[in-house]
Amino acid sequence: MLENLLNLIRQNAGSVINNNPAIPNERNEEAIEATGTSIMDTLKNALSGGGLNSILGMLGKGEATATHPVVQQATGDVANKLSAQFGLDPVQAGSIAGELVPNVMNQMAQKTADPNDNKFDPQDMMNNLTDGKTSGVNIQGLLSKFKTGLDKDGDGDVDLQDLKGLLSGGGFMDSVKGFFN
Repeated sequence: MLENLLNLIRQNAGSVINNNPAIPNERNEEAIEATGTSIMDTLKNALSGGGLNSILGMLGKGEATATHPVVQQATGDVANKLSAQFGLDPVQAGSIAGELVPNVMNQMAQKTADPNDNKFDPQDMMNNLTDGKTSGVNIQGLLSKFKTGLDKDGDGDVDLQDLKGLLSGGGFMDSVKGFFN
């Protein structure tokens, strides 16, 4: 998964990294790798911090906007890493991350939601992010629930009333309980 993410970053690096005078050309690949590992770490931390629904929602809808909490966290993490690793001014690092990360994560979400694109297979992605702990869970089935919407009672949020079926009688929640702690 990391290699596919790095390729996606390379495709978007253009003026943000490759033609940016603040990052020496001989360190472009290092900046791309720093961005990729930072995004991966953000996703892993979001999962371990209880952000499963947020990530599944983003991937299931095939959309990761700049205002999505995980995208915002990744943008901040990448900016911090670029600032520390390359000695960039925090504002400059934030500008680079703000232009690059939302585009990359949105494309990743679109590719994950696209059944014809196997570079970002949702099952492989979640297995990678959880170190294999989701190998017995039907991730594609879960993502399809996010595509059709989980707000069953139409009150504008997904809460216990909507998830009652998942929380009782086995199912997904029982199979993943404790994976992300």
